[in-house]
Amino acid sequence: MSFTLERVSHRYVTDSGEAVHALADTDLVVDPGQFVCVVGPSGCGKTTLLRILAGFLTPTGGVAKVDGDPITGPSWERGVVFQHANLFPWLTVRKNVELGLKFRGVDAKTRRQTAEEVLALVGLEGFGDHKTYELSGGMQQRTQIARVLANDPQIILMDEPFGALDALTRERLQSDLLQISRERRKTVFFITHSVEEAIILGDRVLVMSPRPGRVVLDQPVAISQAYGRPLPAAELRNTPEFAELRERVSGAITADTR
Repeated sequence: MSFTLERVSHRYVTDSGEAVHALADTDLVVDPGQFVCVVGPSGCGKTTLLRILAGFLTPTGGVAKVDGDPITGPSWERGVVFQHANLFPWLTVRKNVELGLKFRGVDAKTRRQTAEEVLALVGLEGFGDHKTYELSGGMQQRTQIARVLANDPQIILMDEPFGALDALTRERLQSDLLQISRERRKTVFFITHSVEEAIILGDRVLVMSPRPGRVVLDQPVAISQAYGRPLPAAELRNTPEFAELRERVSGAITADTR
């Protein structure tokens, strides 16, 4: 699935009566199978943009579309992974993963089979009967990703999903996510505060300006293609191309774009 933004903007009024212009007119086209990472200063509208794509928020201007059809609300075809795992602690890992399928009316046998498949995919084989509070933070995030994958969405929207994790767990999940997205050819829209993470994961990096947010840099990432093979993160970081891109993206974030 592809998605497009046509002059999408958003304004809102806070509880204290303050008018906030969160997102300026934004045009964007993301093709099927692309992995797009979004970076920018805090409060620049990254999460607002994701919430619009998820169907949680209606833009006050413009239109967001999936495969040419306007987004009118949430859909299982657009899975969302949040910064915090947001799991139900009274359910087992397997039951959490099955939840979306249950809401869609999928039979119990198929739900269980699908749950076991995606739990194995994210490295949680054998943990289906555990309660989620028995898992580490990284395992809880794997469970959340498995819950999204169980629905087999064509678009995955991720809002700083690894931001609260330790460095080692974060690197492992980055590697797992890259492998899953390549094997399953998902379109991924990934928000992060880390420039390095954006370059490691994305084949496009978008930089947003301070509020009202707008895209000030749309940077292709083709380092692995230049070397003719997928590069592990440790090797990628040591290339001159990585250093150049990091400086370019970081510069766009800190530049006065007004």
